[in-house]
Amino acid sequence: MSFDQVISHRRYASLPESFYTRQSVKPLLNQNWIVWNRSLARTLRFPEQPDHVLLEKLTGITAKENFSPLAMKYAGHQFGFYNPDLGDGRGLLLTEIEDIAGDIWDLHLKGAGTTPYSRMGDGRAVLRSTIREYLCSEALHFLGIPTTRSLGMIGSDTTVYRETAETGAFLLRIAKTHVRFGHFEHLFYTQKYDDLRLLTDKVMNWYFPQCQHQENPYLNMFGEVIRRTASMIAFWQAYGFCHGVMNTDNMSIVGETFDFGPYAFMDEYHSGFICNHSDYEGRYAFNRQPQIALWNLTALAHALSPLIDSGELEESLASYEHILNEKYSQLMRRKFGLMMSMKGDSGLFQHALELLESNRVDYCVFFRTLSSLDCQPIDKVIDLFVDRISAEQWIKRYILRCEQEVDSNGFVVSAELRCQQMRSVNPKYILRNYLAQQAIQAAEQGDYTEIHNLLKVLSHPYDEQPEFEDYAKLPPEWGKHLEISCSS
Repeated sequence: MSFDQVISHRRYASLPESFYTRQSVKPLLNQNWIVWNRSLARTLRFPEQPDHVLLEKLTGITAKENFSPLAMKYAGHQFGFYNPDLGDGRGLLLTEIEDIAGDIWDLHLKGAGTTPYSRMGDGRAVLRSTIREYLCSEALHFLGIPTTRSLGMIGSDTTVYRETAETGAFLLRIAKTHVRFGHFEHLFYTQKYDDLRLLTDKVMNWYFPQCQHQENPYLNMFGEVIRRTASMIAFWQAYGFCHGVMNTDNMSIVGETFDFGPYAFMDEYHSGFICNHSDYEGRYAFNRQPQIALWNLTALAHALSPLIDSGELEESLASYEHILNEKYSQLMRRKFGLMMSMKGDSGLFQHALELLESNRVDYCVFFRTLSSLDCQPIDKVIDLFVDRISAEQWIKRYILRCEQEVDSNGFVVSAELRCQQMRSVNPKYILRNYLAQQAIQAAEQGDYTEIHNLLKVLSHPYDEQPEFEDYAKLPPEWGKHLEISCSS
């Protein structure tokens, strides 16, 4: 395929210019390809092999007629406080791309230079944060968690200053949309109610067309936003993922994991885990993510109140907890290999998490080891715990419960089948922060080998991959306590 076969749309650019500012990309010095996502490129009709010509087209040096770059205007609640002065401060929506299935995706360039919304910033992205977003968005995708994707990463010789001098980079991000909760908040708080209705109508037409012909389309669309958000949060909680900055301007209207900063997959299980070194009060701690998502949905409901009755909004919000719990329960049952619902199951699951926390057991390793009881003795699980007596009591109780599991024909589910199914949902490989940090340190010296190795490993997180066994090891002590902040 060639660049000429890419099919572009300009749906968001067709909105009134009060919704955005048209902006050209500011290229970097000596731009060069670091990573190109060939399989994703293929589905979007991009060339599978990138070259310098494609690089210049995607970074705005040439082929400007193919794109209509713009910086979106929005607002949002940041750490609980409303900030009206937000927008795309370092990224531009280049265009919207139609894939081979006919679906339309945003093509966004992160690090594209200053915009009217840069708020004294330089509009750039550094190599460090670009690597982190590329790796994590792809890792989440292959785990099966709703997320934006990464199409390509571009390096440069441009110096960018954060705490120290760093290297500037571009990230080509693919998303169903870049519309956030904060878009609606901006229009509500500025009392642009006609624009609020226009945006809601367009968003419904683009992303929730099934709601258009229902009795109360706006309310039904909001209900779908609740469902998708709750589902995304359930995945985060089940897979031990902590986002770190759940501001409303980082909440996608379609329920995709969006904007990757100080994220982390948990190593040792800690329910109150805080991954963001800048989150001094723990607002976005792991165990608070479900609560914060509801808070954010409530903020969105308030912004939609000119269009939807407040009583109906409250009633719809009341469904969030049930949807979240139902999805989380489904995911955790799959992780434990217990699909039937029996009395005492929730207590069994909760007791396991309590033991993980009190014994500081690695979350990913525990579930992967539990998935191997068909070929390993129970001691492999017990060995993970300091309190071996409590662990042994739990594992024996768990095995007795497993022996009560029957299939649709009434036959007891074998350990082999159960564990095989468990290994398909309990990853052996996750993106640990120390692995990302090692890749960053090598890349800063011009060696991108670790980035490519991690992308190979993380694209098959449930497979054994013996050649990459080292990537499944427990993190070294220094790697357990890396400080990651919003600047990441």
